[in-house]
Amino acid sequence: MTTPSGSSDRPARKTRWSRRNPYSARVIENNLLTAPESDKEVRHLILDIADAGLEYQPGDAVSVLPQNAPELVAAIIARLGVPADTEITDRKGSQSLTAALTHGFEITSVSPYLLDHLATTLHNEVATALLAGDRADLEAWTRGRDVLDLLALEPEWSPTPEALLAELRPLTARTYSISSAPSVHDGTLHLTPATVRHYATDEWGAGRDRGGAASTYLADRVQPGDSVGVYLTPNKNFRLPEPDTDIIMIGPGTGIAPFRGFLHERAQDGGSGRNWLFHGARHRDQDFLYREEISSLHSDGVLDRLDVAFSREQEEKVYVQHLMDGHGADLYHWLRDGAVLYVCGDATEMAQSVDDALVAIIVANEGLHEEAARARLEELRAQGRYLRDVY
Repeated sequence: MTTPSGSSDRPARKTRWSRRNPYSARVIENNLLTAPESDKEVRHLILDIADAGLEYQPGDAVSVLPQNAPELVAAIIARLGVPADTEITDRKGSQSLTAALTHGFEITSVSPYLLDHLATTLHNEVATALLAGDRADLEAWTRGRDVLDLLALEPEWSPTPEALLAELRPLTARTYSISSAPSVHDGTLHLTPATVRHYATDEWGAGRDRGGAASTYLADRVQPGDSVGVYLTPNKNFRLPEPDTDIIMIGPGTGIAPFRGFLHERAQDGGSGRNWLFHGARHRDQDFLYREEISSLHSDGVLDRLDVAFSREQEEKVYVQHLMDGHGADLYHWLRDGAVLYVCGDATEMAQSVDDALVAIIVANEGLHEEAARARLEELRAQGRYLRDVY
């Protein structure tokens, strides 16, 4: 059998979505998960990917291309004293200054290149002292500040748009754990992003609030019906084991995101593996993420064990590592019998505290010294039975 000239029997190649070629996903839902009175702001987004050809697995992540806030873009342009439609030309082509600052450059954080330029070229005293001082002081000063704050250090300096852009970093995608399971949430992809906000105070901010580029974009400027540029970021080192294998999941705050996908997948796979979740929130009624859904999975038997630490509901703060300590013998027996343990969330404090809790549990149950217990934990890592997705 012949085919018409120019045609082929081979299937069409799937489009490869990437940073340079993101998929434009339509937003189906964008809801606040936390209570309005909570000091945490976490949202639940559902994106339509039915026509994307994106095939993800629980544990994978998705990268979102943010857009900078129009108010901050306008303020920087006003500071430069040029028209918003000033044309910027580079090797990629021409665009307006507004478009360049909205889509092309990091402006919601302190640019190290611009800070260095202020110190070494303009001899700004504040910038010079920050770069010559302790790293902790530099990190504390930069937290929450942005490019407009750097420009304010030299109010008489009037760089050209090209000169400013040369000192800025490219705007990068932000990566979020996927909180859905393709077997259950067919044709959609769910996200659980926390919104980063830095509110001005009497002592700081000059009356101007700041926020994260992607998180405020998703929270404030993306509505159902809008489209968001995304591409898949697979995480092959954070996948479910065989359905008959027990799993232990430790995910405070938004670290619960991949485990929501895990649990929905496990509800469908028909395996005998048990599921144990440690979660952490500040208040039961304010920021226990997916509370009704998780509780339902627990009552239905999909989630065999559920332990939640509410850190602000008693005088002494309680975190997930404290719950682990309280269930040390059971946790050890699960691991001894072949369970896979997962940790997702903050890398700076939580992940280390969980490490320390696991070491203490091994010491208590095997009678080992701490060094030997840490070696045992490394064995679990090497066996693919202690997996972390921390950031």
